[in-house]
Amino acid sequence: MAEEHKSHRKERHKQKHKGHGMGTRGVSRPMAEMQMMRGQQKDKDDQDKEQKQDHGKHKMTREQREQMLHMHHIQTLWVYWMIVMLGVWMILSPLTFSYGKATVMPSGGREVWLSMAERVMAMKWSDIISGLLLIYFGWRSLTPNRPVSVWICCFIGIWISIAPLLFWAPNAGAYINGTLVGALVIALTILIPGMPNMIMYMKMGGQVPAGWSYNPSSWPQRWIMIALGFVGWMVSRYLGAFQLGYIDHAWDPFFGEGTRKVLNSNMSHSWPISDGAFGALAYTFEFLMGWMGSPSRWRTMPWMVTLFGILVIPLGLVHIFLVISQPVMVGEWCTLCLLAAAIMLPMIPLEFDEVVAMGQHMVRAKKRGENLWKVFWKGSEPEEYNQDERSPKLIDLPKKPMKIFKASIWGMSFPWTLVVSTLLGLWLMFSPSVFGVGIAASAADINHLGGALIVVVSVICMGEVIRRGRYFNILLGLTVAIIPWFLQDSNLALNISGVVTGLIVAALAIPAGPKTETYGLWDKYVK
Repeated sequence: MAEEHKSHRKERHKQKHKGHGMGTRGVSRPMAEMQMMRGQQKDKDDQDKEQKQDHGKHKMTREQREQMLHMHHIQTLWVYWMIVMLGVWMILSPLTFSYGKATVMPSGGREVWLSMAERVMAMKWSDIISGLLLIYFGWRSLTPNRPVSVWICCFIGIWISIAPLLFWAPNAGAYINGTLVGALVIALTILIPGMPNMIMYMKMGGQVPAGWSYNPSSWPQRWIMIALGFVGWMVSRYLGAFQLGYIDHAWDPFFGEGTRKVLNSNMSHSWPISDGAFGALAYTFEFLMGWMGSPSRWRTMPWMVTLFGILVIPLGLVHIFLVISQPVMVGEWCTLCLLAAAIMLPMIPLEFDEVVAMGQHMVRAKKRGENLWKVFWKGSEPEEYNQDERSPKLIDLPKKPMKIFKASIWGMSFPWTLVVSTLLGLWLMFSPSVFGVGIAASAADINHLGGALIVVVSVICMGEVIRRGRYFNILLGLTVAIIPWFLQDSNLALNISGVVTGLIVAALAIPAGPKTETYGLWDKYVK
């Protein structure tokens, strides 16, 4: 009986970890998480014992990892054949669809750094050379354990995505071919099969950061980022298509010719490339990076979380600031530009928690005496070997969309103080028009910028890990309340509105609001 009971326990343990194959080794598929979470529920005592067994089990030998790498390569061999075929596609594209036909000039009479003939030639040879390189390095990647070749293919995909912007693709065919094939190559190299050779060094283990009440890298948490990134990509691509000359009209439902004037303004023309198309490129990378890695990527891929954080947080803030400065610099509003900024804004607090979790892991690794450079690039062991049992499965999205949505915004709460501050910021943005103050007036600039910045601060600080940033609203509120009184082009009604609104915003910045989750070492900063 004892032997039979022991055999039964081993079988249950085996079934529980049946999904710990490629799904937890960087293969960016929500289905991988399903496999990993399979298994029977056990009592807490049994779980504690088996977690220790898991730790030992995950200590694979180099031979085991090499065998697993070889098996995985066989399963994903089609990926590298696809890269070779895309190389052929890129070579033939400029020869099949002549880039010299149906050429267009950028909108608004913008001057570019290449002549039309040079633009056609640059795109043609860029695609041909990129195709040849994809064939060569894709062919090399057919052999297992050649991560450098795979990474080179990835960077070729990045270049293919950038080339249409840099060379001002002379027609829409060249642009859409480069941006789509580039994204596809990136997906085929580092998303579908996972990070090259990550099996050889990935540290297995827990998914929830120590002291945290949820996993900021779970698929529900990333789903909303992926969705927002895709929508932002589509909006920015439309703006870029107008600037590049592929469409003749920029639609704007609220501000008439405002979008066209903004996109053709001196502010926009000061960029060496189309700023709309550049936004589309940034959103493309954000969309793709949302799929990268397993639900443990906050500790297994710190470098990737860092890059994703840079794309979303500082570059996102720059993007938002450029948009909200349009009424000041250009004297016009742009509906689709505001929409693109509105899409980016919630992505900042939604990503901030993952960056914090990664930073905490690096701090703990340093305290353990680990090499931070190695941890940054290859990850390290978790402090706790706990699985994420709280996050719902992404496959349930069609049946339980609200449950998935709620899980996607864990880490954000919505204190009434910040919600009201957001609404007051919106009021300030449009109050000059209500009180008859022209958009070119200095008083209008104060309200436009001050109101927009209040909205930005309020929404970002709905993320609990950055709740302290709400104190910026005190400064912004006082600025809006005081500065217009010293300007000659304001009026009494706008000044009174600014005083009342600004003081309320400043007062609302004092309460911290509720804290709904725990954040390990970061808890002491959530005040």
